[in-house]
Amino acid sequence: MCGITGIYAFNENGKSYFDKITESIKSISFRGPDGTGVFKHKNVALGHSRLAVIDTSEAAAQPFTDISGRYTIIFNGEFYNFKQQQTILKNKGVKFKSNSDTEVLLYLYINEGISFLEKINGCFALAIYDKKEETLLIARDRIGIKPLIVYKDDDKLIFASEMKAILAYNIPKKINNVSLYNYLQFNYIPSPYSIFENTEKLIPGSYILIKNNNIERTQYYKIPHTNNKIELTYNQAQQKLIELLSDSVKLRMISDVPLGAFLSGGIDSSVIVALASQFTKHLNTFSIGYKDEPFFDETHYANLVAKKYNTNHTVFSLSNDDLFNNLYKVLDYIDEPFADSSALAVNILSMHTRDKATVALSGDGADEMFAGYNKHMAHFKANNKNFVNAIIKTGSPLWKKIPQSRNNKFGNTIRQINRFSEGLNLSEKERYWRWCAINNEKEASNLLNLKYTNRNYKEIKESILRHITQNSTISDILYSDMHLVLQSDMLHKVDLMSMSNSLEVRTPFLDHNIVDFAFQLPDSYKINNSTKKRILQDAFRLNLPDELYNRPKHGFEVPLLKWFRNELKSTITDDLLNDKFIEEQSIFNVDEIKKMKLKLFSSNPEDIQSRIWGLIVFQYWWKKNFH
Repeated sequence: MCGITGIYAFNENGKSYFDKITESIKSISFRGPDGTGVFKHKNVALGHSRLAVIDTSEAAAQPFTDISGRYTIIFNGEFYNFKQQQTILKNKGVKFKSNSDTEVLLYLYINEGISFLEKINGCFALAIYDKKEETLLIARDRIGIKPLIVYKDDDKLIFASEMKAILAYNIPKKINNVSLYNYLQFNYIPSPYSIFENTEKLIPGSYILIKNNNIERTQYYKIPHTNNKIELTYNQAQQKLIELLSDSVKLRMISDVPLGAFLSGGIDSSVIVALASQFTKHLNTFSIGYKDEPFFDETHYANLVAKKYNTNHTVFSLSNDDLFNNLYKVLDYIDEPFADSSALAVNILSMHTRDKATVALSGDGADEMFAGYNKHMAHFKANNKNFVNAIIKTGSPLWKKIPQSRNNKFGNTIRQINRFSEGLNLSEKERYWRWCAINNEKEASNLLNLKYTNRNYKEIKESILRHITQNSTISDILYSDMHLVLQSDMLHKVDLMSMSNSLEVRTPFLDHNIVDFAFQLPDSYKINNSTKKRILQDAFRLNLPDELYNRPKHGFEVPLLKWFRNELKSTITDDLLNDKFIEEQSIFNVDEIKKMKLKLFSSNPEDIQSRIWGLIVFQYWWKKNFH
């Protein structure tokens, strides 16, 4: 993995920004601490920051130019099937000067043209410049595992791995108010949109081709949504999943540097560890636990898996102080408002893992494909109208009065019942939107003083909800999650936090062959009244300890409520959410924020800490950029 940045100038004024590329590369040096490089020719400048993983020699340094001098590539990611393609190219007479996947990628393009994208099994963001034709190709992997941000105005098109590398060109920083409104609902900004005007994330599975100042956008891949057309029995489908996932894990273990795996103790990462252990002795595995928060600590389950597969297991046992001491490092690195608080834990896990490995496998993606979240079971039960649903729906006023909190079992159960009862009163589209959100639309609107175009908001919302209908299936919900939650939250979080520590994370579940397969499966293979991720659990039941099954899903949680009431209290009341500052800033409604602060210190905080965290992240980011 690496960091890339580049610029295509439409005129002489655009070329004047070429001298900013060194600063752009420097801003993403954590993504690639092993070397930097710059290429310039006529209207194009390309920059690269390298994390050496495949062929760590100078022969594989980037920007990489072919032997003829015509083609130059910058590449962030991994091309897992490059050895197979290298053999095919060698048989065609291609001679290689390195052992890198980057060089194979470039020659595959030279031989195949743009259709080469369909032959890549991997995660990537790349740019290839053809000096003879003076064309620039910019492309992103099928699922959106690797980020690529694009800014365009009348003079230039700029692209980069992270927003901070875009900002290094001194572009105008005008907040997109619709994006801010969405951020206040989700605690992240839905892709492909950005916090800034004229800036977007390139749609996964698409490319931009620029020639003679003309921009052509094409989508070369879409996740199939075939209405469950697979013709396999449940047992046959389990076997197929095992074969596909095993192949995917094996491909992703190719590395010239130390490799390990995250092991949370959940089904997904445990499956990856079980399969990876077939291909190496004593796999390095890494977990984090919480000394002060036993409700969230899952290291017992991770230890069971590590013992079963005799891995070299390391547990990073964290105190609340450890998490708190890491908070400002994360806030400083975030370059666009993003308030998934589990990023704090992912950052620490990545930081410690990097001491022992340069590459780590993870279980990301399984929940979104196979129905692993509590909200998936909620959607499933909401669609099955019954007596229990009627009671919960009728009891809505009662659930709201009972104290709710994420920090204990009883409070969390009431919180979930309350959200479920809310959803039962909504249409399928609105239910999905609400269950993805932290704030509802009214709460977010009340918070915001800035004006936004309601028509634009409705168009964006309808685009995100386009796959959900009045008779939506679980498959429709999962398909929407792949485009909203996975892209904008989960993958963004892992890439940002891992690369800030120069760690490459690989995601075997998101091999496009597995994604294609998963979205042909019937809903009944994924979820029923008692089981989420049914096919995944059953396929690997004999490979995992019994204790991993049928237990609550916790995920990464951090003790925000305690911090806000103690260590961060003065930061909230005297600085970032100070009444005078809010009034001078003129972005938020000071009266609404006063109400939130009162609730924060009340006996019934509900989920206020997540809403407050979203504001803290935004305010910290705003001060960095505008104050």
